[in-house]
Amino acid sequence: MTVQGLVFDFDGLILDTEGPIFTAWCEAFEAYGCEPPLTVEEWAAEIGTIGGLDLVAMIRARATCPFDEATMHAQRRQRTVELLARETTLPGVHEWLDEADALALPVAIASSSDVDWVDTHLTRLGLRDRFTFLACAGAGLATKPAPDTYLAACRALGVAPAHALAIEDSPHGVAAAKDAGLHCVAVPHAITAQLDLSRADLVVESLAAMTLRDVIARVA
Repeated sequence: MTVQGLVFDFDGLILDTEGPIFTAWCEAFEAYGCEPPLTVEEWAAEIGTIGGLDLVAMIRARATCPFDEATMHAQRRQRTVELLARETTLPGVHEWLDEADALALPVAIASSSDVDWVDTHLTRLGLRDRFTFLACAGAGLATKPAPDTYLAACRALGVAPAHALAIEDSPHGVAAAKDAGLHCVAVPHAITAQLDLSRADLVVESLAAMTLRDVIARVA
C-alpha cells in the first residue's frame, strides 16, 4: 500500500471545536436545572456527525425550571463563539501539512460540518490554502458515519480510496473512512479518547506524537 493523498477530518482534529460546543451545551443543561445533566457518554452520539441527539428534547424532558428554546439557543451560541475564539490549531497540524507538501501529497478535508463552518475556521487559522478540497456534508453528501464525504474527497484529489490515508478523531469518522476504503489513523482528544476507535489502523495520542512519515510507514 502506498499513500498518494491525505484526507483530514476537521472538528476536533485541526481545531478543538467539540470541547467548546460540548461545554456550551452542558452549561445550557445546567442553566435549566436538568436532571440528569448531559454526559460524555450521551454526547458520543453527536461527535463526528450531525443530529445524533435531539438535545432540545432532552432539555425539555429534564428541565426543572421554565425552559425557553429561543433564549437557550441565543445564550448557547454566544457562549460557543466565546469559547471557540480562544482555540487555535491543534499540535502537529502544521508539521503534518508541511510533511505532506514535502512528500507532494495532495490534502483534502472530509467533514460532517457545513462548508461555511469549515471554510471560516480554516481561513481564521490561516490554513485554507493548505487544502485542495473541502468535502463537507450537504449538497447530496450524507454526514458520517456514511462514507460520502471521504469518497468525494478522494474523487476530488484523484486518488483511489485504497491509496488514501484518513486522519480522524471519532468513531463515526473512523467508520466513514474505513467504509469508504481508506486506511485510517485515529487521533483522539479528551472526549473521544473514552470511545471505541478500534476500527482505526493506528491510534496516536496527538499529531505531534508521530511524524506523518512514521505513520505512513506504520500503516503501510
